[in-house]
Amino acid sequence: MEVQCRLKKVQEMKLKIIPIGGLGLIGMNMTAFEYNESIVVVDCGLAFPEDDMLGIDLVIPDITYLKENIDKVKGIVFTHGHEDHIGAVPYILKDLPVPLYATKLTMGLLDRKLTEHGLLKTTKRKIVRPGQSINLGEFRIEFIKTNHSIADAVALAIYSPAGIIVHTGDFKVDYTPVFGDAIDLQRFAEIGRKGVLALMCDSTNAERAGFTASERTVGRTFDNIFSEHKNTRIIIATFASNVDRVQQIINSAYKYGRKVVVEGRSMVNVISTASELGYLDIPENTLIDLEQMKNYPDEQMVLITTGSQGESMAALSRMAANMHKKVVIKPGDTVIFSSNPIPGNEKAVSKVINELSMKGADVIFQDAHVSGHACQEEIKLIYSLVRPKYAIPVHGEYRHLKAQATLAQKLGIPSKNIYILKTGDVLELDEESANVTGSVQTGSILVDGLGVGDVGNIVLRDRQHLAEDGIVIAVVTLERYSNQILAGPDIVSRGFVYVREAEDLMEEARDVVQDAMNSCISHRVTDWNRMKNLIRDYLGDFLWKRTKRRPMILPIIMEVE
Repeated sequence: MEVQCRLKKVQEMKLKIIPIGGLGLIGMNMTAFEYNESIVVVDCGLAFPEDDMLGIDLVIPDITYLKENIDKVKGIVFTHGHEDHIGAVPYILKDLPVPLYATKLTMGLLDRKLTEHGLLKTTKRKIVRPGQSINLGEFRIEFIKTNHSIADAVALAIYSPAGIIVHTGDFKVDYTPVFGDAIDLQRFAEIGRKGVLALMCDSTNAERAGFTASERTVGRTFDNIFSEHKNTRIIIATFASNVDRVQQIINSAYKYGRKVVVEGRSMVNVISTASELGYLDIPENTLIDLEQMKNYPDEQMVLITTGSQGESMAALSRMAANMHKKVVIKPGDTVIFSSNPIPGNEKAVSKVINELSMKGADVIFQDAHVSGHACQEEIKLIYSLVRPKYAIPVHGEYRHLKAQATLAQKLGIPSKNIYILKTGDVLELDEESANVTGSVQTGSILVDGLGVGDVGNIVLRDRQHLAEDGIVIAVVTLERYSNQILAGPDIVSRGFVYVREAEDLMEEARDVVQDAMNSCISHRVTDWNRMKNLIRDYLGDFLWKRTKRRPMILPIIMEVE
């Protein structure tokens, strides 16, 4: 009887899929798969801050649910080495010290992060090759070769007692990759024949018709640009992690007898790691240091740099703004943007292009980039090979997920079997059914300098307030016991009005604070919090009437004997 009960319990048990981050936005990819007493996490990425997140460096997922279930978490498995899939690891590991599993280049990039944060020696790590499998609790995870804009990208076949889940990671179908083999479509088909419970497929380019062009087409574009600009210095901005793109730039530079300089911290880190691990083939005497650049004429130089997204502190942006210590943009320089602006970055990129053009540079920003993500025909191909029962679009904003859901429907998957999840949803599924049964705590943890999570919505709101309206500080010195005013009120303003041109306003503001303090004294108010609130109310009303602005008002009361 007891055995029957246990069997029944096992039969009723379902697989839980819980997106911890990465749905409804670009970045912060992280998903938990839970069955019985086992949780496996796929990816652990960061997102870059929105414009209104003033002073914030990075955004990482809230892993409260994983911390609460830390005994179940068997490890984190990675699909590839981009920041939106590995960037949160050093911050997460401090609360979730679990083993990491990744391919060789991905692990090399992870190792560099762990070394910087002093976590390398305390973290268990295992390199897995495409085609290999690992056992983690109730799960077996198989790594399947795919193509992306970074080498060593994989999809995952996640075998659980409830069925097989295929997670594509970020991918494209590239039959002629720059490095390594083409995507293992045969393996996708073989797993499809076994019967796949659900497909979690990359949605980033789901709105784009057709196929994504091969990375090699960019190499031909570079060759043409190099042959047409033989007498100018060439500066190329691209994503630091696009190792194949860097390889093709180096190939063209070598072919045309140019030396290559790499500039930008993230670019140097990735290229060093890729080169050490054999993912970059750099001919001897091609790569030189930035300091050596002055020893060569411009027509023999290629500069590979960060800043293709217009980031204010990236190397190219500093060059465009005349802030770079060692590189000055000259008339005649050829600057190539080898990337497309990520949604939201268009203005920043346009600003940098304008600044470069004003300095006389020839800026090329078309046809020097191909995407690393699958377009509609490649997504259809994967669906046709895998033939899942359920479709769960991942990686992208809502419109991207919706576009993939529409594709899945056209391919014959019933709409009731397609799940557009929100971050935090708990999807429970097996062969019989799938349902969203609840949600877990998720959200964004803000990283500012060394502080992780110590800046929240209230601090951000204050920063926004300061940025929009400035601050007015009212300082009053009182005599202890009698509460008589000994000095002040003094008014200090920052970011509100230029004081020298608003002396009358400041004088009136002093009188208003004096009135507030007189009111406190006449009503025998001795509580400092009430005094400060009264000053805020009096001064706030006055400034709004006079300026139609609401600066942050900070009353400071000091006491002397």
